[in-house]
Amino acid sequence: MAPPPGPYSGTSTLALVARVSAFSFGLVYGSVKLKYLKAKAKSHQKAEAKAAAAAHH
Repeated sequence: MAPPPGPYSGTSTLALVARVSAFSFGLVYGSVKLKYLKAKAKSHQKAEAKAAAAAHH
């Protein structure tokens, strides 16, 4: 016995739009976070290299 179509049945347009927008938000958030982490790692490597170079002199 299937439930009648409603806003939370998963077959309505609203549910579809909500799912697509949540998926899109996840992709955007993930790529932004990845860029941030990569930039952070890069600056951390630069700082370590600077500290290592200063320690040698």
